[in-house]
Amino acid sequence: MFDPTDIAGVRGTSAFMRHLVGVLLSFCVLPAMAAPLTLEQAWQLAEQANPSLRAAQANIAAFEGAATDARAVLWNNPQLSGDLVRRQIPSSQNAREWNIGIAQTFELAGQQGYRRAATQQELAAAKATYEETRRQLHAEVEKRFVRVLGLQSRIGIETDTIRLIQEASAAVQKRVRVGEDTKLEGNLASVEVGRANNQIVAFKEQLIDARADLATLLQLPPDQLPEVAGDLQRQHAAYSLDDLLSSTASRAQLQALEHRSQAAQTRLALERASVYPDVTLGLSAGQEGPAGTRENLTGLSVSIPLPLFRRNATGIGRAMADLTQTEIEKTAADREAKAQVIAAWRKLESLRERVQRLNETILPSLEENQRLATKAFNAGEIGLIDLLVVSRQSIDGRRDGLDALIELAQTRVDLEQAAGWTAATSDSLLESQPQQTTEQQQ
Repeated sequence: MFDPTDIAGVRGTSAFMRHLVGVLLSFCVLPAMAAPLTLEQAWQLAEQANPSLRAAQANIAAFEGAATDARAVLWNNPQLSGDLVRRQIPSSQNAREWNIGIAQTFELAGQQGYRRAATQQELAAAKATYEETRRQLHAEVEKRFVRVLGLQSRIGIETDTIRLIQEASAAVQKRVRVGEDTKLEGNLASVEVGRANNQIVAFKEQLIDARADLATLLQLPPDQLPEVAGDLQRQHAAYSLDDLLSSTASRAQLQALEHRSQAAQTRLALERASVYPDVTLGLSAGQEGPAGTRENLTGLSVSIPLPLFRRNATGIGRAMADLTQTEIEKTAADREAKAQVIAAWRKLESLRERVQRLNETILPSLEENQRLATKAFNAGEIGLIDLLVVSRQSIDGRRDGLDALIELAQTRVDLEQAAGWTAATSDSLLESQPQQTTEQQQ
């Protein structure tokens, strides 16, 4: 049997157990918290906990309830009425009379059909709004994910910078001690090492902010800042500007506005139909009179309001205002989406050219210059200042390349979000290409 009293530094069984539980919890929790997140995992976490997405999902339930009510056989519920009367008759026995009736109001101008159509369109708009909120959430998560990933890569570049400068500084210090270099160059090397360390500390601070922003969007615990794993240069679906502009029409936001516009038109028709009066039919049965002479009564009633003073001008006016506002929003959103697609496409093309130019021309030359300068410095052919100039150019080139990749990834996210581009759109495009080729061959 294990004896807790044999553990040094732990007093008593209870203290040891608390220590043991703490160690076990640390082993259980820390690996889960330290595991880097992939983009797909980040999307899943955001969908499970994001308040805006959950609110949009709850909104669907409200419209489903309205649609269920509208699908009822009749909009108005029947009214059941009844009364019991005790009548005192002079020179006669008292009488107990009763009456029971039921009445139902009927809409005669097609209001029921308009109401059902409107609620169905509003439900479809709520579902499209949920999908648009989900897409916006995915886009925002990916942009913050890319920022964290970029800063992690940036720190890697700065770490390489420190390593190069430290190696050069160590070599300069040796030369200073043997009198081959001046103390000025030794101080310059020390200053460069300090600057590089400050630079990496600054980027680590930015990384903390970026990870905190991502954690907030994912609704992670306050003390849990996620690390991410991914590739800034991962392959994406190929599409043209025409493909994106065509995809814009099927964007969830525009679909939601289209459903809202149709619902507003139907609501306007419903308000106009409400000017026509509803008819209420009633059927009643009862008994009157004293016992022995009791009369059985059966009645049928019809009531209809006269639309003389109030003709639903308020409801019609509000419905017309809603329709006009929805049409304005729809037109503006359609134009804005296409303008965003065109602007983001041009920026994406420019960034692609910049990244290609950096990868194919500038960065290889800078890496070769760095290699030659390091070799020359070690051989004593150039001094520290020349090496630092070449090193700075190489590091700045790598920074420019990384910044371009980050901006390229974020621009692509903005472009696909503005166009409503999805994997399904890409699959349908790929499926249609062989068919077009066959038609051209025929």
